[in-house]
Amino acid sequence: MAQATDTRTHLETVAINAIRTLSMDAVQKANSGHPGLPLGAAPMAYALWQRHLKHNPKDPGWIDRDRFVLSAGHGSMLLYSLLYLTGYDVTLDDLKSFRQLGSRTPGHPERGETPGVEVTTGPLGQGVANGVGLAVAEAFLAATFNRPGHEIIDHYTYGIISDGDIMEGVAFEAAAIAANLGLGKLIYLYDQNHITLAGSANISLGEDVAARFAALGWHVQSVDGMDVAAVDEAITVAREVADRPSLIVARTVIGYGSPNKANTFGVHGSPLGPDEVIATKENLGIPTEPPFFVPEEALNHFREAVDRGQQAQMAWIKRYEAYKAEFPDLAASL
Repeated sequence: MAQATDTRTHLETVAINAIRTLSMDAVQKANSGHPGLPLGAAPMAYALWQRHLKHNPKDPGWIDRDRFVLSAGHGSMLLYSLLYLTGYDVTLDDLKSFRQLGSRTPGHPERGETPGVEVTTGPLGQGVANGVGLAVAEAFLAATFNRPGHEIIDHYTYGIISDGDIMEGVAFEAAAIAANLGLGKLIYLYDQNHITLAGSANISLGEDVAARFAALGWHVQSVDGMDVAAVDEAITVAREVADRPSLIVARTVIGYGSPNKANTFGVHGSPLGPDEVIATKENLGIPTEPPFFVPEEALNHFREAVDRGQQAQMAWIKRYEAYKAEFPDLAASL
């Protein structure tokens, strides 16, 4: 048992560091971007994508996939790294072209430009509202098409939201609607790193965010966002709460691993710099050369997502065929 635990921990570390490597190298190559969020949010993104997200990288349009919204769109390299690692049609060359004119990896995620990107995000608060809309759509489709014994619409909407999102009025307006509608399949991970573009978040954000969401009617948990097991457990608990949306307040360290820039606003919206990239990799135990290096074991570990996704979709197709045989008119309208 101890050996199995050590192996799992090693794989998790290697996989999470692969996300960090690709993200900081892409930002550095572009000499523009936001490396801090991917470095800090990689563990909770790993927990969500590797242990909970229902998706098929080979069919990004599968109707009953879970939706993922990176409301903190400035941290787009986190999403692009995950898409590449899990087997979407996003190549290493795409990552190397981050933020370049005509590339499929723009500075903020844009739907239609990159396979696997659900919504265009960038303006703070917008993604929070977009995710509520996706959850409304799921609830509407489920109420319209599902029949007893035939739940063909049954997916979650997840999101990673930021301190900047929380400051926007549209985020709380959308959150209030989500609570009022009882959107139990909406789960947000709040990347609470207390840093904004130009300073500490507490300069402009003073309220108790957890209490505010709870007052709206959300189910709220607070966890160590750097702890994969804690995030995993919180998501599991949130999935069991069927009558209201869930917020997981995940305390993270922006720029985690950077010896000189972690937990500072300097790592929010600027590349680390060549020397700091090397120092960060050395600090995290990542090979410093070549850039964009991903160990084969990490790639193999992440690519299990393809097999899991195809199996999930095939199981859904079987359910859909049974549904179609019994309710042909409804199936034709779906």
